[in-house]
Amino acid sequence: MAHFVIMGCGRVGATLAHTLEDSGHSVAIIDQDERSFRRLRTGFGGRKITGVGFDQDTLKQADIEHAYAFAAVSSGDNSNILATRVARETFHVEHVVARIYDPGRAEIYQRLGIPTVAAVRWSADQVLRRILPETAIKGDFREPSGRLILTELSLHPDWIGHHILDIEAAARVRVAYLTRFGEGMLPGSDTSYQQGDTVHAMILGAQSADVAHILSAPPVKEF
Repeated sequence: MAHFVIMGCGRVGATLAHTLEDSGHSVAIIDQDERSFRRLRTGFGGRKITGVGFDQDTLKQADIEHAYAFAAVSSGDNSNILATRVARETFHVEHVVARIYDPGRAEIYQRLGIPTVAAVRWSADQVLRRILPETAIKGDFREPSGRLILTELSLHPDWIGHHILDIEAAARVRVAYLTRFGEGMLPGSDTSYQQGDTVHAMILGAQSADVAHILSAPPVKEF
């Protein structure tokens, strides 16, 4: 079980909170308007904190110091980015994601290594993929036999700087393409994984758990 903090209790935030709680995790959800918590179902067991999501004291009330991940999904781009940066830079939360309406801003924050989800193509599943790595293994595409899955991979930060070929060899996957600065690119033999990259790979469905386990850990050091 892990602890998750969500900023914004709109339809999006409430969906995330319910999904994470149903998966057995603890959840704290923050919103400036106490009435927003009415969107949460009766019996919701998580914390409900009324306050500004980028305020450090408010985040501490949400137990941000022990959070596995933070998702900022309010209706304001500036608030979402500011809160996400506070979570990462002040409280060192490793897994963060911000919902962004302005595509231009989204590209800037991707360059800073902050995963963003554009509102025009937003879904709760896309946010979950960035804060709950095991959900990414469900995949975006499955070929007709069902054996192969094209999916986003979640990598431990220590993979940054390693060649894509190293990732393929370690996890026994085939990287199809990268998303870098908001654009797709085909990796070459000398392409390295950079901060902010999204890696899309073909994997064997039967080996999905092994792939997630290998890539969520730091690379094995060679002596």
